[in-house]
Amino acid sequence: MGQAGHARQVLERIQPGGRLLGIDRDPLAVQAARESLASFGDSAVVVHGRFSELAALASENGFSPADLVLFDFGISSTQVDDPGRGFSFRADGPLDMRMDATSELTAATVVNDYDVAELERIIREYGEERWARRIAQFIVARRPLRTTRDLAAAVEAAIPRRAWPRDIHVATRTFQAIRIAVNDELGEIESGLRAALSTLKPGGRMATISFHSLEDRLVKSFFNVESKDCICPPQQPVCTCGHRATLRIVTRHPVRPSEAEVAANPRARSARLRVAEKL
Repeated sequence: MGQAGHARQVLERIQPGGRLLGIDRDPLAVQAARESLASFGDSAVVVHGRFSELAALASENGFSPADLVLFDFGISSTQVDDPGRGFSFRADGPLDMRMDATSELTAATVVNDYDVAELERIIREYGEERWARRIAQFIVARRPLRTTRDLAAAVEAAIPRRAWPRDIHVATRTFQAIRIAVNDELGEIESGLRAALSTLKPGGRMATISFHSLEDRLVKSFFNVESKDCICPPQQPVCTCGHRATLRIVTRHPVRPSEAEVAANPRARSARLRVAEKL
């Protein structure tokens, strides 16, 4: 739900008679969305939960089958801008990074307890960071790390100044990687896409908004597989998989924000929208 901006836009377009179920794993976002959408009355139902719980939550709240499922991946501006949540290197805060404060795993545990090999894997796979090994070594050498500034300083020290990226902060990829690991974001996306497919009615559509290549790659792969009748290896002469297409891809290429939208909302610059229709 984030700040309920998309939800409000959807609700305004489906009145009268349309209903929206909003799901967020952040209890603070759930409460804020309920207050923001209160004027829509019973048309807006907001619940606490994860992408992987979509099918169960839709069924429990009378939204199955659904006409549309919209995913807005990643963290919200509210989470990033609150130093106490520990998502950002721009202000000092605790090493938390939990989207749901009731979860047990925190960034502090990942940074201070995981061995160097696992840290390197997380930073390389989830951050697509070429300096992953060196960053992991510097993190381990500087333990215990207590704040986001400690983590950012370890990354800054690990990467030679001449290799710092020009377009993003040098610690961006490492923070992204640890955040994804803390919240199992990619696993939740995979589960959520499958749940959305089972929740949609024939002719219903799912739309996804991704903000980095790992998210977008998962969606693209899922859409491609589910839009084919056969997923056997190309060299196999006879189909044995028995797979049948369940989706029709609506957007062959991701929809990107316009220059005007990016100017009005710079954080939208990396957004990519993909849409598919259930057969």
